[in-house]
Amino acid sequence: MQLGDAAMKNRNKVNTYLFLIIATEVIGFLSGLLSRDGTEIFGQLAAQPPLSPPAWVFPVVWTILYALMGIGAAMIYLSSPSPERHLGLNLYITQLAVNFFWSLIFFNAQAYGFAFLWLLLLWTLVLWMILVWNRVNPTAAKLQIPYLLWLTFAAYLNFGVWQLNK
Repeated sequence: MQLGDAAMKNRNKVNTYLFLIIATEVIGFLSGLLSRDGTEIFGQLAAQPPLSPPAWVFPVVWTILYALMGIGAAMIYLSSPSPERHLGLNLYITQLAVNFFWSLIFFNAQAYGFAFLWLLLLWTLVLWMILVWNRVNPTAAKLQIPYLLWLTFAAYLNFGVWQLNK
């Protein structure tokens, strides 16, 4: 029976990882899908700052980052219950919601200044999440560092677009 219990626990872990990775990717995909028309208009009309990567880079990077987010979230979810774990999961959900709406604000509404402030909120939430996750599972926290770095670069791009398209 012990072997069966171990196999069941392992399957539950795998299912948790798969669910959180796929759920996170779906949220990112939906945000991209809902802002697709705005993205096309932006690409044709908006002036962009130096160092702006080609459009194909964004979905590739975001797919990787969403996978890392999902992996980290699964690691936190599978950790022992604690107030930090609870806070970390709440921060994860909150930052994911803020992340979802940034594309709509930036591309669809073309509210570049507000999108920049929204991105600063997202950056702050992700940093806070990393700090909390580090107390629960340092590996999960470290997996979010590329996300925070990308958001820093995105803030530069967002600010540049805002300044160039006033």
